[in-house]
Amino acid sequence: MTTTTTDLAPRAKVFRSRALRRFASHKLALLGLIMVLALTVACFAGPHFLPYDELYIDLRARFAPPGTGAHIFGTDPLGRDIAARLFHAGQVSMAIGFAVMVIATAIGSVIGVLSGYYGGKVSAVLMRIVDAFLSFPSVFLLLALAAFIQPGPVMIALIIAATSWMEVARIVEAEVKSLKGQDFVQAAQMLGLSERWIMFRELLPNAIGPIIVAATLTVARAILLEAYISFLGYGIQPPLPSWGNMLNGAQQYLDSAPWLAIVPGVAITIAVAGFNFIGDGLRDAFDSRTDL
Repeated sequence: MTTTTTDLAPRAKVFRSRALRRFASHKLALLGLIMVLALTVACFAGPHFLPYDELYIDLRARFAPPGTGAHIFGTDPLGRDIAARLFHAGQVSMAIGFAVMVIATAIGSVIGVLSGYYGGKVSAVLMRIVDAFLSFPSVFLLLALAAFIQPGPVMIALIIAATSWMEVARIVEAEVKSLKGQDFVQAAQMLGLSERWIMFRELLPNAIGPIIVAATLTVARAILLEAYISFLGYGIQPPLPSWGNMLNGAQQYLDSAPWLAIVPGVAITIAVAGFNFIGDGLRDAFDSRTDL
């Protein structure tokens, strides 16, 4: 009897349930989830509980150390509240991270499924394009692109996404190649379903596990890259804060006001480590060989 996609539904449900149990028992993944959720809540809800906004200047409160009055994280050289700037910068940096995840995952998934399904010359051409992008150091390519554009959150997200889709494409291609010989694909072909339907409604959903893992790690990479190029002065420009340009402005005050660098540095560390922990947990959860 031929296996159909409906026959696979109970099996997929069992797999998802098992993956959820594995993830829930992965201590580092749960720690990462708590870190990311706590940071997200702080960035988006925190500004509503502060008496100052990120642009308010009080020259009388310049270089106030953490815990001074209402300045829980202190102030910068212009007397601006570090907590307000940190939370607003977190909104910008995390929004860029998630935007990059969506764009890069979409591009990589489309190229990967086309390459994996058709194979042959199509795969050769698409994978050589991937190799061409991978042959350039991503940081230098990113800086070169950033130097020729008007920096802003949207453009920064686009150029980071333009250098982040290749790994997703390779992962999806490998998954699709391993799946296209399965019974459910042959059943779909016998039913006369279109190639588009088979690729995007049959194969791609069955490769969702590795895609989710890659997408999660892409968020961490995007946040780190945004901080890097903003630190070098090619990313988000003041007065709009980002964690990267906060570090840039803090480097000359490391001796006299170390909290200017410590606070955004800790935020970047929490965000990147949290998403990496989640990615590790998802990778183990979707690995059928893992039995936690």
